[in-house]
Amino acid sequence: MKNRIAFKLTMYFSAALLLFSIIIGSVFMTLFKSHTMELHKTDLQNRAVSMAGTLSEYMSGTNGSGGGMAGNGQMGYGAYLRFLDKIAMTDVWIVDENLQLITTGHMQNQQYNYADLPQDAETVVKEVFQGKTTFSEGFSNLLNTPTLTVGTPILSGGKVIGALLLHSPVEGMNEAITQGFGILAVSIFVALVLSILLSIALAVAFTKPLKKMKNSALQLANGDYSVKTNVKQKDEIGELASTIDILSERLNLASQESNRLDQLRRDFVANISHELRTPVTVIRGSLEALCDEVVTDPEQVKSYHRQMLSESIFLQRLVNDLLDLSRLQNTDFKIEMQEISLCDVLSDALRSAHRMAELKNIEITQELDMQMCTIVGDYGRLRQMLLIILDNAIKFSPLGGVIAVTLKDKTISIRDNGLGIAQEDLPYIFDRFYKVKSEENKNGTGLGLAIAKQIADRHSIQIAVKSNINQGTEFLFQF
Repeated sequence: MKNRIAFKLTMYFSAALLLFSIIIGSVFMTLFKSHTMELHKTDLQNRAVSMAGTLSEYMSGTNGSGGGMAGNGQMGYGAYLRFLDKIAMTDVWIVDENLQLITTGHMQNQQYNYADLPQDAETVVKEVFQGKTTFSEGFSNLLNTPTLTVGTPILSGGKVIGALLLHSPVEGMNEAITQGFGILAVSIFVALVLSILLSIALAVAFTKPLKKMKNSALQLANGDYSVKTNVKQKDEIGELASTIDILSERLNLASQESNRLDQLRRDFVANISHELRTPVTVIRGSLEALCDEVVTDPEQVKSYHRQMLSESIFLQRLVNDLLDLSRLQNTDFKIEMQEISLCDVLSDALRSAHRMAELKNIEITQELDMQMCTIVGDYGRLRQMLLIILDNAIKFSPLGGVIAVTLKDKTISIRDNGLGIAQEDLPYIFDRFYKVKSEENKNGTGLGLAIAKQIADRHSIQIAVKSNINQGTEFLFQF
């Protein structure tokens, strides 16, 4: 009873089977009774016609005994009558055209007269004297038992001279039909019981995967996203189970991503707090020393002022980078997409990079395919992305190093021969505040590559990085 669907299915199956059994039983009994009655009528008719033919021979004198109902043929006729009831195995009447009973057979120890005949006897006899074979059940009350009567003509010289009425009790046939119905009822009952048991088994088997899916859904609701239904069926239930498994996998991935983002958020708060704490502490300490006149020497005062200016510039850069990253990560923030020349963007970025490279005596070589320049994008953001990579290449290149920049087939390559990036660090270089620990990177905010990656994503640009320690690094931008 706890499995309500199985119970309902069993009830539906049982009701359908019961209705099916009733319909089949009713139709079968109706057809069986009708068929049995038709067989009985056919048998009676054949017997009656056969006996009427024999009587016709005796009464017409074709057997050599003379003709007529009362002629010399009476000897043959009388002899045949003595065996007629035994031959017919039932009661036989012979009636003339005036409804006079010539004989009522010997199986009934009772004599009948005209007044005793049923109402439809006259109709039956008239039809017989018209040369027809007819049936009637109107003699049942007269014979005190359900009876089927068949009437057939007795002919002489092509003329109907009498009617042979053959009475057959149908009580035995009714009993046979009743017995057949009993056997059918028992068979249907046994089949119904077995079908109900089978329907219970099928209903339980049908609802078993539904129970598994319910349990899986409950576990998903409780936060266990690793659960699986373990239902493998090639039907609608199997498809539903497969959908729940897919949902479980996606929820599991979403949960892992949520945990990762939560960890990134905590790391971001920790990193930004750390990045802000140092310059703020330096600025506050310098101001306190100046305000308390701990430092009075003019040269030291100027040094403190320069230090505070340097720290404030770092803070401004950090805040600007955070604002840029926040805007780029916001899908509602629109960037100015228009048709521009990629060659112009790259040339503009290289002009700015040349001035920074001169401080370290670094040579920047360039090879640009001027035929592959037209793209759709944001000029300022793409220039910012390229400058970030060029700035890093200059920062990590040795004095007198070389940076090679190429543009071919809408792919920009920026390659240096600097310190390189360790293989274990490569997967994380685009994460916020992730910085390679080195002397060259001590003033970095750890946001530059994250900003470059966001700009590339907004332009559907594929970024690839190749690097080896002490051999250099190459950034590839596929537009």
